[in-house]
Amino acid sequence: MLLSWRRWRRGRPFWGGLATVLAGAEISSIPLAPLKVMILQGVTGMVSVLLGLVLIVLGLSAWFAPHYRGLAGVLTVMVSAASLVLSNLGGFFVGTIIGVIGGSLIFGWQPLPAADSPQTEAAADADPGESAAGPGTDGTRVLLEKTGGAASAEAADGSASPTTTGTAADPETAEGAADPEPTPQPHN
Repeated sequence: MLLSWRRWRRGRPFWGGLATVLAGAEISSIPLAPLKVMILQGVTGMVSVLLGLVLIVLGLSAWFAPHYRGLAGVLTVMVSAASLVLSNLGGFFVGTIIGVIGGSLIFGWQPLPAADSPQTEAAADADPGESAAGPGTDGTRVLLEKTGGAASAEAADGSASPTTTGTAADPETAEGAADPEPTPQPHN
């Protein structure tokens, strides 16, 4: 049960949706408070309730339709900013601030790539300073080292491949080659 909850929570912008729902609840609760707390009243108080409900719907859509996270994030920030003017200073500034943070979290969330094999999971857990190895396109194994961006290819039995191009990883063959700028390697 706990693993399925954790998997569900990580598969969507959970914290951004939660902040957005809380901002919507805060903005819509101000007009429903006693008259001494409420700044705007009457028909204009209904705008506050409406904006709060829109924020709650946007937060729930981030949870249950995470593929619309870009639209939900932008609309959340816009509605939160509009509530600053239209509804009791955006829930006395608290609802606006929480809504903008929630919308930013929704918009900025990216799903993690699916783990295809145990080797991919092991490479994701490895220290970024260590060498990474992956299969080449021609059945060779490509070794990437962080220190110089140098790569070498070797066959599955450990012998060097004759089609190796670029700078070699061992210093004996790389002595004569001066690389003006090392090629940046992507970090996992």
